[in-house]
Amino acid sequence: MNKKNSRSVWFFFVIILTTSITFATTPPDWDGAQWIWQQEDGPSNTWMSFRKTIAFEEIPETLEAHIAVDSKFWMWINGEMVLFEGGLSRGPSQAGDWNRKEKITPANSWFETVNIQPYLKKGKNTIAILVWYWGRETHKGTHIDSGKGGLLFSAQIGSKKLVSDASWKAIQHPAYDNTILPASKALVQYPVHFNAQKAMKDWSENAWYTSTFDDSNWPNATEKGSAGIAPWYNLEPNIVPPLVNHGLQNYKNHDDLQFPFVSTGQTIACKLPFNKQITPYLEVEAKAGDTIFVTTDNRLNKITATYITRAGTQKFESFSWMNGNEIRYAIPEGVKVKALKYRWMSVGEMVGKFEIDDPFYNRLWWMGNNTLFVCARDNFMDCPDRERALWIGDVADQTGYLFYAMDDAGRQLLKKAILQTMSFSQDGVIGALGPLRVRELVTQSLQFIAQGIWPYYLNTGDKETLQNVYPFVYDYLALFPMLENGLPEYRKRKSPDSWDWVDWGVKMTEDKQPIQMAFYYLALKEAKKMAEVLGEDVHAKWYEARMKTMKPAFEKAYWKNGFYSSNAEKLKDDRANAIAIVSGIANPEYYNQIVDNVLIPNRYSSPHFEWIAEEAMCIAGRYKASLERMKAQYQSQVDKKSMSTLYEMFPRGGSYNHAWNGSNKILSKYIAGVEPTKLAWSEYQILPNMVHFKKLKKVIPTVKGTIAIDLEIVDNIYQLDLESPENTIAIIGVPKEGKEIEEVIVDGKLVWKRGKLRKLLKGLSYVDQDDQFLKFKVSSGNWNFRAIYK
Repeated sequence: MNKKNSRSVWFFFVIILTTSITFATTPPDWDGAQWIWQQEDGPSNTWMSFRKTIAFEEIPETLEAHIAVDSKFWMWINGEMVLFEGGLSRGPSQAGDWNRKEKITPANSWFETVNIQPYLKKGKNTIAILVWYWGRETHKGTHIDSGKGGLLFSAQIGSKKLVSDASWKAIQHPAYDNTILPASKALVQYPVHFNAQKAMKDWSENAWYTSTFDDSNWPNATEKGSAGIAPWYNLEPNIVPPLVNHGLQNYKNHDDLQFPFVSTGQTIACKLPFNKQITPYLEVEAKAGDTIFVTTDNRLNKITATYITRAGTQKFESFSWMNGNEIRYAIPEGVKVKALKYRWMSVGEMVGKFEIDDPFYNRLWWMGNNTLFVCARDNFMDCPDRERALWIGDVADQTGYLFYAMDDAGRQLLKKAILQTMSFSQDGVIGALGPLRVRELVTQSLQFIAQGIWPYYLNTGDKETLQNVYPFVYDYLALFPMLENGLPEYRKRKSPDSWDWVDWGVKMTEDKQPIQMAFYYLALKEAKKMAEVLGEDVHAKWYEARMKTMKPAFEKAYWKNGFYSSNAEKLKDDRANAIAIVSGIANPEYYNQIVDNVLIPNRYSSPHFEWIAEEAMCIAGRYKASLERMKAQYQSQVDKKSMSTLYEMFPRGGSYNHAWNGSNKILSKYIAGVEPTKLAWSEYQILPNMVHFKKLKKVIPTVKGTIAIDLEIVDNIYQLDLESPENTIAIIGVPKEGKEIEEVIVDGKLVWKRGKLRKLLKGLSYVDQDDQFLKFKVSSGNWNFRAIYK
């Protein structure tokens, strides 16, 4: 089959279905199911409605429906909401079809599996699905347009199947205006313009998605083709769990607004607890024809909602999500406002926690956590307002701290990013902006290999994904020819669409050559680990040989009391020197010189590189200096109490919620001192570097379960309470704090006194000690460590 990327127009539609269904225990069988739509294939930004009525005598114990659309859908059964926003922007890889002799297309379609059994009843049942077809692509490449509107539905009912076909009713929703212009050239989603005077209600005011609605005058759906054909191609399961629906909630200043009230015509500012992805809701009493406009405080916000009232009391929720710290309703004078609410949808739950006894770092971690969550939905994105684009360098930054914050939904979203990005490589080039364009940004591609793919495997143990993407890793690293000086050729603008970009930051100070060399070295180092895991011994030796050549060559080419390519006064770049330490290409004997001569006095980086500079200082053992730099860079943002997320640039600029702020990794990995030491958190360490802190609480959602740490230093006593999940081993480092440890008491039993091991408990063993820590190893369970300093 020729799987070319067809780009044309899609529609939004709604489907109501009354049906008798049973549970399918096998993968979905699409046999007999037809993609259905109205007769036209477009236009873009269309919302459609479909209905079908079936009755059944018995309710099966379990029942799953399989649904594929372009681009989003909402489902009701018997008037009750089942799923709020299913579907993903298109562009999955061909999972299970990684035949590298043929070009892999990202033009397949996702499908959702929805458990509908709890919503069914004996007799007549009505299932409603609202589908939004975007019907466009943008140069940022987050969505691949199939070119045709369509819904595909299949559910197994005992020995029978219920499938989408021409017996369904289908109509374009008349209240949604699809002539509205796109939000921007970069953003694929549209604003919503809804005219309630055109809404579909019958004589009894029943909504179109209820079972009593009369659809007798609706036309039948038009069949567009069976599963697997162009332009939708193969169907792949959505590996990311459904968005968490936190329900309709009151705004933070709800009580101050004193509902109900009559609008004076002034804009009403409704405050969110923090910057979230939300859909705004309103309930008003108005005359026909009043126009209500909803936007946010975000100056870059491109998604708005316009609602034109009908006469009487009415409710409305805009389904095109927006984000901000405030949601602003412009409501005409005289309209009675009965309720203003919002619905927050999130990728998983905000499970990870970090609490410390310094308000600055406590608030900074909270702001970073909010930034991570507001930049995750269909994919990890650079920002939720201007682009929503999957820049892989930004994803690599997010990877550094998502394992300390997000549950399995976050891990699966990263897996999706890895599969999409790597499967769309072309001639060995890994595109930095996926899945639509192979636009190469060399340092981002190298960073993604080292700080995206390998950490994913280390934290999850997902070897299958590593096997699938590894060939693309090797192919890309092989594109760099080695020169006689022992370094690879500097890779620059190999195609018209490539971009020789390193960082925003302070202009004209990026020392690009050593930055790219160090990132290449880091990618080699992590790719070598991948090769060893996968038994690619020849590749492992190839990586090792290049690294062995590069390390002395890098020092010879760039070391001048810091790493510089040419003009040390002009290019005394913190970024180049930071990645030299983080990559391991720098000689450790130079670390303190780099910190003192470059990383402390020079702060050229944007947030994209800032966390790497902070990590380099921690690797050098300069934790206090790292924290001081972090505070200097973020102080103005943390002090701004109206903000709950972090800017794209320092001290402020660009989007006010940008994904690449990675200081949470530093606070989690180096200050709390927690990181996996073996695959999938089967073993991990807690080696805290408390600096001036006295109290720390940390919760980490891992693939093995949740780790909970409660740490406190009071006078000469250090205490650690640990909850460690099953099938894990924890290495506990009792910090020496520059003092002598007199005693260590574990679970009330003396195990260490005056430099000697006294007694060991079941599940506890002694490891070793160095200048910083006295180390023990414990099995899973609850543990209490209490150390007394002399």
